[in-house]
Amino acid sequence: MFERWTRGVVRHRALVLLLWLLVAVVGVISATKLPVLLTTSLNVPGSNSAQANAILAQHFHDNIEGSFAIVVPPSSGKRDVPRDVRRAIGVIPGAVVTQERRLDSSWYVNVDTSLSLGRAADATTRLRDALRGDGVANALVTGPPALQHDMAPVLSSDLRRGELVTLAVAMVVLLLALGLTWALAVPFLVAGATTSLALLVLFLVAHEVSMVLYVPNIVELLGLGLALDYSLLMVHRFRSELDDGTKSVEDAIVGTLSTAGRTVVFSGVAVAIALATLLVVPVPFVRSLALAATCVPLAGILAAITLQPALFSFLGRKGARTKRFPGLLNRRTQRGWWARGARLALRRPRAVLGASFVVLAVLGASLWWLQLTPASLTALPASMSSATAIRVATAEVGPGFLTPIEIVIDTGRSRGADTPALSAARMRLAVDTLRRPDVEVVAIGKAAPYVSTSGRYERVFIITRNQFGSLEDQALIGELRSVIIPAAKFPTAARVYVGGAASQGVDFLNDLYSNIGWLMAIVFLATYLVLARAFRSALLPLVAVVLDLLSLAAAFGVLVAVTRFGVGSSWLGTYHVSQIEGWAPLLIFAVLFGLSMDYEVFIVARIREGVDRGLSNSEAIEQGLSGSGGVISAAALIMIGAMSGFVGGHVAGLQELGIGLGAGVLVDVSIVRALILPSVMGLLGQRNWWLPSPLATVLRLTPSR
Repeated sequence: MFERWTRGVVRHRALVLLLWLLVAVVGVISATKLPVLLTTSLNVPGSNSAQANAILAQHFHDNIEGSFAIVVPPSSGKRDVPRDVRRAIGVIPGAVVTQERRLDSSWYVNVDTSLSLGRAADATTRLRDALRGDGVANALVTGPPALQHDMAPVLSSDLRRGELVTLAVAMVVLLLALGLTWALAVPFLVAGATTSLALLVLFLVAHEVSMVLYVPNIVELLGLGLALDYSLLMVHRFRSELDDGTKSVEDAIVGTLSTAGRTVVFSGVAVAIALATLLVVPVPFVRSLALAATCVPLAGILAAITLQPALFSFLGRKGARTKRFPGLLNRRTQRGWWARGARLALRRPRAVLGASFVVLAVLGASLWWLQLTPASLTALPASMSSATAIRVATAEVGPGFLTPIEIVIDTGRSRGADTPALSAARMRLAVDTLRRPDVEVVAIGKAAPYVSTSGRYERVFIITRNQFGSLEDQALIGELRSVIIPAAKFPTAARVYVGGAASQGVDFLNDLYSNIGWLMAIVFLATYLVLARAFRSALLPLVAVVLDLLSLAAAFGVLVAVTRFGVGSSWLGTYHVSQIEGWAPLLIFAVLFGLSMDYEVFIVARIREGVDRGLSNSEAIEQGLSGSGGVISAAALIMIGAMSGFVGGHVAGLQELGIGLGAGVLVDVSIVRALILPSVMGLLGQRNWWLPSPLATVLRLTPSR
């Protein structure tokens, strides 16, 4: 199949290049238009908080995601701040002031709109300009729309910086690996085409599906790292095929696609499966990240089997030849670190396994202190005006003021809020809630803004002393739903919901991890079947899954050590926080699981080639690791360089993603694949290639003898 496909691509290479050029141009244009379609919403459709927030928006003019909070620090030139703010908000049609309050020394004004989060974010600049025009020049605008508006340029700046770092690291690594050759251009062209195609697809999808503001950063940096890795593997194999001396350029390309190309396809499918499983998570935020990330390996596969052979055809034997500096991968890698590690692992497998497990246990020890938050309002770029507003308000009235819990009561009928039974239940709720030591204020009433105009709906404000997303806030919301509200004994016809931004965050986390067991089972099973077919083995895919879990545990341990305990945090320039943003571990799990499978496939595919040539198990393992180790080391360095683009940014969740993935890749390559894998394969011996008849039938393979 690969031979026929490859020869067809080579025959129509001009058309292939023309189509990819068109994709690249349209993809770049799409990338510039994509940000306006993105959002930071944590909404979970159908959840308790979503139902509460829908009632708040419709009957109390309290649109949780479309509201602005305006904080006005003291100024000697102002006398009537609320009046001037009310005049300025006229630039947003339908905007109304729902709350105005004097803080310790500043004014706080809440402005509600009927706009969606995205449209409200677009109105942020108009609101700020209007406030300056009406003399409230020192006003600080925050809230979900302002935070999204201010975050967009930060993400864009971080992305440009991350791309430069990734490309610089890749250039150094590829130059050292491949030497001075025109073939250096191939990985960069393939990487650019891969990210362009992925962004084009996402631009089209974003018109129908809610996509997260982080999508361009994840697609471009992950896409660069993955595509450069795949292309490096194929360039190295292409040059090895040409070194044979007996093959034509076209035959060398066919040989490359039949070996390295096949490996890339299986690797890309494994990565895509791991990422696609996140689509079952019933949270739009994570589904959009999963969809975006899944596009990357699929685009990478398409580029590898179409663009890459076309470029090889134009490159030819002369273009692949090195000049002056031949590159480290042209040396005898059997004398390298990977070969020495393989020989040590095969000679003393139990000792190597024991020492490796001790190192991994130390690295993963901090995992036990992993705590999650829906988002962090304390780890925001200091340059953002909206972040400054949060700091001012928090300093004057406490961390829970801007994100109150709102209990919404649907009495079921008009004027139902006036009944004695409802009033008594509401009072019991308020008293029981105030007994909690972390509750600052419980606000209730019999008129607006506590009761809707119809009298059917009522709400209770709860302001805590906790930070948004803290474990204390999560526990309080859980207690409200399971203990305090049932104990208040509301009338049977009444329906009680817990809403507000804090409750939305809790539902976000709960839905993220409610089916984590099934999610992992799907990933493991799908990956096992793909690898079983790739390796033609029943045991090696199980080994791969277990080794991936070891890499993941170490990665999460390092992540907690850096972010929570501050190990190396000042050197890396990252935020020091006690909780990890909830979406980051899920994406780290999926991406790192897929990347680890990549390296597993690269190595085992070479070992399998040796076995098929008649080498003994030990000889095949040593040759496989020594032959692929240099390429994998270079690929890992490129991927770590791409992940450093996240770490060097200013967004906490992306920093956490970069730390987890970077640490995981480093551990996976240096310990898990280089030492543990050959030790285990050495102990298994010929059982590595055991394939029972039933499984072979399912996979449509010939069973092992």
